[in-house]
Amino acid sequence: MLTTAADTPAPFNRTPESRRIIIGDVHGHYDGLLSLIDFLELKAADELYFLGDLVDRGPKSAQVVEFVKSSGYPCLRGNHEELMIAACNQSAQDYSVFQMWASCGGHQTLDSYNSPDLLQEHVAWFKTLPTYIDLGDLWLVHAGVDPTKELEQQTAEEFCWIRSAFHKSSKPFFEDKLIVTGHTITFTLPQVEPGQIAQGIGWISIDTGAYHPKSGWLTAYDSTQAKIFQVNVF
Repeated sequence: MLTTAADTPAPFNRTPESRRIIIGDVHGHYDGLLSLIDFLELKAADELYFLGDLVDRGPKSAQVVEFVKSSGYPCLRGNHEELMIAACNQSAQDYSVFQMWASCGGHQTLDSYNSPDLLQEHVAWFKTLPTYIDLGDLWLVHAGVDPTKELEQQTAEEFCWIRSAFHKSSKPFFEDKLIVTGHTITFTLPQVEPGQIAQGIGWISIDTGAYHPKSGWLTAYDSTQAKIFQVNVF
């Protein structure tokens, strides 16, 4: 069943002083995440959201997941959480699923776990995560949406995996909402340099490639003040 915003807890009580902050793909960079959290100087009234892809490629995926899970901050399910769920499905018979996950940084994730019980606990948590969160003027999703389909026709396949069809759309998907995404490293898009966010028609993308040696930037977007906060994980 598709998990949507309606199934997502709303732990925040907004005030005029509240900031709404969204963090892009962390990819196992726990130390960088803690540095970014410190840099944000979060206040009790602030809202914080994660766009998914907490895991893979970086060295401390287990620590990242435990931090976000324990914090209670809302988090989306990304394609790397999807891969990990499929690969760790104990009834799965297709080894190619595990191989795909491993080739996308799954080995580093496995190395970060010293307890199979903790791994299964985290996988179970991933299954509860929404694929999008509707915040009224903002719409958070890991990858994007298919501009050729109605929202109700779309599934985790689009929300967690889509790339170019979303970014190349010539009109906004929503007339009254800004879509905030991760997933596609911004410098792979036209005229975007490493470390820069990307903006298009009705969307903003903040996966600045924390794991990538060409970048290393982990990004948070303060939508309330239209500010960017970054740390370099290398």
